[in-house]
Amino acid sequence: MTERCAPTLIALDWGTSSLRAYLLGDGGQVLATLHRPWGIQHTPDGDFARAYAELVGDWCQKWPGLPALACGMIGSRQGWREVPYARCPATANDLVDGLLALDTACGTLHLVPGVLDASALPNVIRGEETQVFGALQLAPELCDNTLLVLPGTHSKWVTVRDGAISHFATHMTGELFAVLRDHSILGRPAREQGSERSDDAFYRGLDAARDSAAEGVSARLFSTRSLLLTGRLTAAESLDYLSGLLIGEELRSVLAGLVGGVCPPLVLIGDAQLCERYRLALLRFGVTSVRTLENAGVAGLWHLAGAAGLVNVMPTPTSRNALHV
Repeated sequence: MTERCAPTLIALDWGTSSLRAYLLGDGGQVLATLHRPWGIQHTPDGDFARAYAELVGDWCQKWPGLPALACGMIGSRQGWREVPYARCPATANDLVDGLLALDTACGTLHLVPGVLDASALPNVIRGEETQVFGALQLAPELCDNTLLVLPGTHSKWVTVRDGAISHFATHMTGELFAVLRDHSILGRPAREQGSERSDDAFYRGLDAARDSAAEGVSARLFSTRSLLLTGRLTAAESLDYLSGLLIGEELRSVLAGLVGGVCPPLVLIGDAQLCERYRLALLRFGVTSVRTLENAGVAGLWHLAGAAGLVNVMPTPTSRNALHV
């Protein structure tokens, strides 16, 4: 490794199911990546300190004194050390003000706080807030008013206004799909006979959810089974139909709640395949102006490290500003 690309930051995304570490150079350039299935629910023996030292110990030994920053569930009540939430409306500076410095065998690790939307039905995020502020760095035009969608086990819809997280909602779409697939009568045919991708079945599920109106998807979930029993859906197609129903209900409820029915600029962030599935679903619902933003998590960690004075911030390399229409 040349002097020109010497490491300046260890950045971690430590979530519920996985742990990913990045060795970053100037401008947030990714020099190396490490990954382990050691999310907070799967860390060996629940020993976060040992897992952290084992993962990045070689980096710390080779480049002593590197600052380190971690976002995600590692800062939750079930993680290494709980970090109090920043409250909406939350800016990047609010996150920096709430950083928690944790002494480790590999030096100080700074933990990023999550964000609390303290409404009548409170909502929380940990990890997604870093992706949001990374997205705003990669695409500053989004700062004024945008809706960021982060699909996943718990999909997050985050409203940004004036550069701050002003509101967000959580949809447990991915987890509901997993539960119904693995533990319900709806998933049994595919469990027993196998499944295969079917875009047609996915679109049928989307359409059924879209057309459910006030009835909602609850009364339509059983159609996954009744269509199979009447020969209008195969076992192999059933999971894609079910996925369409659940993602469709997520989209239907969000779009129905938009003020005046007007959708602000909408950007998808996260796993490329899942974002593509949501893009196709949104198109089915008539939302044609949708963009996908890559590498937002790393950009957010770099930006927060710079705002906290852990690194000297330089412009993010244009090669990583991957904003696709």
